[in-house]
Amino acid sequence: MNKATPTSEWMKSMNEAATIDHRQAAETVQHPQALLELAHGEARQSLLTVHGILEATLPAGELSIYEAGGGSTSFLPLKVLHRAHVTVVDIDEDQIRNNDYAQQAILGDIQTYRFRPNSFDLVICYNVIEHVPDVEAALLHFCESLKPNGMILIGAPNPGSLSGVVTKYSPHWFHVWFYRHVRGDKKAGLPGHAPFPTLFHPLVTLSNLEAFAEQHGLQMIYRKQYESPRYPEMRRRMPAFAALVDAAAKVMNFFLPGKTDVRHGDYHVILRKR
Repeated sequence: MNKATPTSEWMKSMNEAATIDHRQAAETVQHPQALLELAHGEARQSLLTVHGILEATLPAGELSIYEAGGGSTSFLPLKVLHRAHVTVVDIDEDQIRNNDYAQQAILGDIQTYRFRPNSFDLVICYNVIEHVPDVEAALLHFCESLKPNGMILIGAPNPGSLSGVVTKYSPHWFHVWFYRHVRGDKKAGLPGHAPFPTLFHPLVTLSNLEAFAEQHGLQMIYRKQYESPRYPEMRRRMPAFAALVDAAAKVMNFFLPGKTDVRHGDYHVILRKR
């Protein structure tokens, strides 16, 4: 299995100029700025690293990007978003209705919706595959739609982490309660708002995703497991409760092999089509 290319190799070209349409930039809604207000921690740092890799490695000029399940919010860096034609496909009517950054928003199912081969420079699927019953079908469609050397960015939870296990084995009403009372999201559970029901298809597990990539001609150029942003959020909003969770996590880590950290609840992966 191919190893992920060291991030440092990609960061060497970070200062290369990108072609940006400034008229379009002035008109673009600044969603990524809001998303970068993630609590300071591993999640934010990994997302910034992802942004740097995309800015340095995507081709110059106008880009064609497919956001699978993109809904109402984009995780793309501004320098990429400003020069891209973005197509969003989402199954949720409210998410599509709230979308105001994509040039094309399609109400559809990423498991079955197909584009012509060689259509996109980048496919982004962020906080989506954990909700999809047939992840393999969606991934195969992503691969088919990519141009040669095109990339897939996936952001997803780690099913084997503490938060992943709690999510998998707790009822959905508990997820809504957590979002409302621990995270402070008063709109949680309302139509078009997270959390959404979580299924955890086997391909969401990172080792299985790596094997899929190898089997289907995809090179993993970035792979990072990191502490879920829920932890710094809890430490800020509910420090006593967060201290109990951190203590429990440290006890679990003590009995696990290697440098396993059960707080590594999420991951970023960038795959490139060979």
